[in-house]
Amino acid sequence: MNETRSRRRQSGRPTVNDVARLAGCSPMTVSRVINGGETVREETRLAVEAAIRQLDYAPNRAARSLAGAVGLRIALLYANPSAAYLSELLIGCMDAASRLDAHLVVERCEPAGDVAKVIARLAASAIDGFLLPPPLCEDAALLARIAEARLPAMLIGPGKALPGQAAVMIDDTRAAQDMTRHLIALGHRRVGFIIGNPAQSASALRLAGFRDAMAQAGLAVDEALIVQGQFTYRSGLDAAAQMLALPQPPTAIFAANDDMAAGCVAAAHRCGIDVPRDLTVCGFDDTALASTIWPELTTIRQPIRQMAEVALDQLVQGIRNVRNGSAPAFGPRPAHVTLDYTLVQRESDAAPCSKLR
Repeated sequence: MNETRSRRRQSGRPTVNDVARLAGCSPMTVSRVINGGETVREETRLAVEAAIRQLDYAPNRAARSLAGAVGLRIALLYANPSAAYLSELLIGCMDAASRLDAHLVVERCEPAGDVAKVIARLAASAIDGFLLPPPLCEDAALLARIAEARLPAMLIGPGKALPGQAAVMIDDTRAAQDMTRHLIALGHRRVGFIIGNPAQSASALRLAGFRDAMAQAGLAVDEALIVQGQFTYRSGLDAAAQMLALPQPPTAIFAANDDMAAGCVAAAHRCGIDVPRDLTVCGFDDTALASTIWPELTTIRQPIRQMAEVALDQLVQGIRNVRNGSAPAFGPRPAHVTLDYTLVQRESDAAPCSKLR
């Protein structure tokens, strides 16, 4: 036995005992964390996960298979037109899948398509659960088909919690209120708003937050400055061009996502309007796009990667509960996890030019 331990040390590969020593717990506790056990305190779990990352520890796959921890196949369905949003989402899902030893299957699924065939095919391929980002997280037909297949699903970023569905989200209304208050504090009174995809409840909630903040400040909303978009760059460009052509254009535009805000900046540049000297532009999401265009966008940081990681964590734990016979996937009252957002101020906002106030 001593020789075996010596060979392990000489190999340079960390063991479960190494992880336990670094985390300050027992090897049994490390095993529970690796296998998704529910009896571990949160601070202990975090310490074990930190030790695993620090040591670059790779659990023995054969042993984990015996514990029922491997072999999970999770389908991430998407139909989002924003490449920047999808990139953040995918990175979060891939990081979590690697950590949880789950297999991620990524597939496009259009709401107008034959969702029944998509779900039937994935269910036949031994999919264990689904991750549904917007707009699929609010597609009633898709959710019904998944329920019929008796498979669990985790919703990512729905505008509001849906009965019977587990979800990870932010408070869209409050976030939009905060951004609008920020614009008002800068001195803006004529503020335009570009609405996102009308099929997504987050669009209406962000618009409601904008209207609420304007009303609370005693400011009238010019309906000509409320323009429908689709969460796409092109729709943002067209909406901004429409507003900037008005006899009294806005001094600031708040777009309901970064793609549309980037379109606003492009529309302003086409018109010879300086951002932010002549026009303030703000977005929502804080995808990579927000910090790669010029000027960099002031925006609401929605923690998309973290939302994806938490969603996959919750889904995998739910599936393991079922496999272990300890509980239904999400129980009678599925969890609705609300994460924090941040208003990130960069270079696209400023006080209105004195001649435009």
